Amino acid sequence: MNWYQTWNNPLKNLLWWLVIIGMLGSLPLAYMRHETETSTKNVEFVFDYRDLLDIADLQTNPQKFVQDQLGKMKAAGIGSMAVYESTLAEFKESRRIDLYNSRDAAALTQTFGDPSENFTYLLFTNNEAQQKLEPLIQKTFADLGVGVKPWSFKNRSGLVIQMSPDDAAIKAMDPDPIAMQMLKDQGFQLVVRLSNHREFKSNDMDRLLKQLHDLGVKRIIVDGNEVPGYTEENTEENLNKMADLLNKYGMGLAAIELLKEPQKGFSTLAKQTNYNVVRLHSFTEKDGDKLTEPLKKSELEGRIQGVADRFVLAVKDRNIRMVFINGHAVKSLDRAKVVDPLSAYYESLTGTDGAIPRIEKFGFDLGPAQPFEVHTTSWQKVARVFLLIGGLSLVVLMLSFFIPEGTLIFFVLGLIGLVGVHVLSANLYAQGLALMTAISAPSVAVMLAIRTVRSGASAKWKSGIGFGLWLLLRTSLISLIGIVYEVALLNHITYSLVLQQFRGVGLLHLLPIAIAGLYLLFFSENNTYSEKLANIRRILSSYISVLWIVIAGVGLAAVYYYLSRTGNEGQASTVEKLFRSYLENTMGVRPRTKEFLVAHPIFVLGGYLAVRYRHAVYLLFIGVVGQLSLVDTFAHLHTPLHISLLRIFYGLVIGAILGLILCAAWEIVARSWKRWAKPQLLK
Repeated sequence: MNWYQTWNNPLKNLLWWLVIIGMLGSLPLAYMRHETETSTKNVEFVFDYRDLLDIADLQTNPQKFVQDQLGKMKAAGIGSMAVYESTLAEFKESRRIDLYNSRDAAALTQTFGDPSENFTYLLFTNNEAQQKLEPLIQKTFADLGVGVKPWSFKNRSGLVIQMSPDDAAIKAMDPDPIAMQMLKDQGFQLVVRLSNHREFKSNDMDRLLKQLHDLGVKRIIVDGNEVPGYTEENTEENLNKMADLLNKYGMGLAAIELLKEPQKGFSTLAKQTNYNVVRLHSFTEKDGDKLTEPLKKSELEGRIQGVADRFVLAVKDRNIRMVFINGHAVKSLDRAKVVDPLSAYYESLTGTDGAIPRIEKFGFDLGPAQPFEVHTTSWQKVARVFLLIGGLSLVVLMLSFFIPEGTLIFFVLGLIGLVGVHVLSANLYAQGLALMTAISAPSVAVMLAIRTVRSGASAKWKSGIGFGLWLLLRTSLISLIGIVYEVALLNHITYSLVLQQFRGVGLLHLLPIAIAGLYLLFFSENNTYSEKLANIRRILSSYISVLWIVIAGVGLAAVYYYLSRTGNEGQASTVEKLFRSYLENTMGVRPRTKEFLVAHPIFVLGGYLAVRYRHAVYLLFIGVVGQLSLVDTFAHLHTPLHISLLRIFYGLVIGAILGLILCAAWEIVARSWKRWAKPQLLK
């Protein structure tokens, strides 16, 4: 086995060089992502026109209300209106038609109706409505195989639709041409919501998209769970036709964030339109209802400020380029009137500390949302080799802390395995290697810190503060290596648009803790494998005391609390939310609480004490939470890189300062103990 040792021992040192070379070779890919996500700065605020009609329907003069609110929206920075596929119900709400059932129509005309008939009768309210809508209505129901015939009453023209009123009122047809022209004339950009409720016919879709293109429509929002053209059969053919039509008229899509499940066919359309997609944040009717509740003035102002903060965070921190605002009227029994959130919306956008001035302050502009311009480099193919070798080397380095004799075997088997996975699925390879490097980097960083203390190197430092700060800096820089690999491996536009998710990130929250803990307990001492096994047996065969049970309970509670705070579903108290909001508004970018308030300060204290006490290494172990958090920050692939960099920078600086305060507090307590408490106990 001499030949094996000849190759294995030098490899352990060579791995670090391979990691560094791989990281340097990957930096251009990370830079390309930065160029992509900063390629467009337009932010578009959109209001739901159908919601405006619903609110207006409860007013004394609906049409005047609509016009007044459109002017206020324009002044507040809402430059776009969203229109839907029309229905008879919406035409009625817009005062374009009046609807009757057979019984009401008979009463209106004072005739005896047919008791077996339940048709839909409609009258147009004016000539313009008849000219624009009658052909649309007739075609819609003719396509459904439903009979339509003329009808009139007192010089008003109408139609009889041979379908029940409840059924006819919800049949989808082309968007209201009168409303769209009116909104365009008032200077609004139109955004159209299209569903898959109608049978997909490429000729009809071609005609519709041309009409929308002539009105200046640039972006489509899918209404419902399926994109237009999605079917159980011939899906690929229909989606390709739909994509071709979108490309023909220069129209893109909007990806709604935080949907429970992806809209069927969306990824295909996005790819076929060369990712002409923007991310959309939806402010729902339920969100708006919180602004209509009976509140004190100060409470309402706080909620309005919260809405403004939410809009700013969406744009600045999550690459949102379209904010879609919904709202509806509520009958308030406390105030004995109908209330709506519109005035609160305007205040949140342009009032004191409003969202729009703050968004513009961050360098964004109001205007139609535009897709990212994807930047690529010819270095991409070469960088893949660096990523493979360097990423594998980082993972093998982590394993070598436990079994150094297996370094060469791990490297060879890992290389074969990764190449095989890449051949089977490039996407699985990228996500798998990104996850492994993300786990390995903070694990290696903290294990090196533990080894530094266990080896006695920390005792050679004269300054405990200097050692603590240096150790935090060195450990964080090693963790940052994993960030570079993570970003470079997952630099495709689909991750920025969240059309693909980085799977397995939950493991990043726990595995580095388990790996560093295992190393600290069983592998950090310079002993043989037989001694390590004996140590494990001794711990497993130890008697369990009540104290151990209490400690285990506290530990489990800490893990549960840690997990409850992790990820998008993490919970936070009201006080903490206010604290977060204060940090965000004060610093522009909020550092992560578990980093600057817990992990980094304790890590600095651990380094400070490690110069004198070897058992301070257990404080360093707590720092693994902060190190994995650094890497996890960049696992939010929809967050701009410069925002994530600022977040971890602020966390390190503030954490180091708080760590110094902890060191000072320790000295005060320790000296007080020696001077007063200890002598008293010895008496």
